[in-house]
Amino acid sequence: MALIRADKVTVDFPIYGVKSRSLKTSLINAAIGGRFAKTASDHVTVRALDGLSFEFHEGDRVGLIGHNGSGKSTLLRVLAGIYEPTAGKISTLGKVTSMLSIFLGMDMEASGYENIILRGRIMGVPARKMNSMIDDIAEFSGIGDYLHLPMRTYSSGMAMRLAFAASTSVDADIILMDEWLSVGDADFAKKAKDRLDSMMSGAKIVIIASHNIDLIKNQCNRVLTLEHGKIIDASG
Repeated sequence: MALIRADKVTVDFPIYGVKSRSLKTSLINAAIGGRFAKTASDHVTVRALDGLSFEFHEGDRVGLIGHNGSGKSTLLRVLAGIYEPTAGKISTLGKVTSMLSIFLGMDMEASGYENIILRGRIMGVPARKMNSMIDDIAEFSGIGDYLHLPMRTYSSGMAMRLAFAASTSVDADIILMDEWLSVGDADFAKKAKDRLDSMMSGAKIVIIASHNIDLIKNQCNRVLTLEHGKIIDASG
C-alpha cells in the first residue's frame, strides 16, 4: 500500500541579516505577492509553501506545474524528507525513491564501483543489496573498465550514465522526479526512457514537477498547479 497525505503543510526559510522594515524588502515583498513575512523578532522569512493539503493514493500519477519559485521543488523535497515542514504534517506510507539529484552522495574521488554503493546508501539501500546489483548496474551504464577508476576521470556523459544506472536500479512504491531525466547519447537515452517507463509502471505513486505541459498530460492523471507556495488548481 502507498499513500501520501499532507495537512496544511507550510515551509518557511529564514533570511538572516535582513530586517523586514528595510525599503528593499518592502519593494521585493510587493513585487512577489507577499511571500515574504516577518517573525516576532522582526526577521524576514520566505514562505515557500503555504498551507498545502492533499492526498495521493495508489495509481496516482501527479504532475506539479507552476512558474519558477512557485514551490514545486520545495514540495518534492518535503515529500523526500529533505525538508521538514515549519507547520502542518506530511504522512507517507511506502518506500520512496527520489530522482531529484541522481548525483547526491557520489564522490568524485571514489571509483565507479564505490559510487554505486554510496548512491545506494543515500537511497536507503544496504551495501549488501547494492553489491548484489552491481553487475547489472555496471552493464546498464556501459562504461566498462572505467568503473575501476575515480569518477573525476569520467566525462560528464559517463558520470551521468553511472548515476542514472545506480539511481534507477531499485524498485520503489513512490517515485519523485524534478523534470524528466534526459541522459546520454541516442542509444543510452532509449535505454534510459525504457528504464524510467518500467519504474513508473511498477511504482504505486509517481510525482513529477515539470514545465513541460505535454509531458504532464501524457504521464499524469492528476495535476496540481502551484503559485507562490499555494495550490491554486487541482484537477484529476
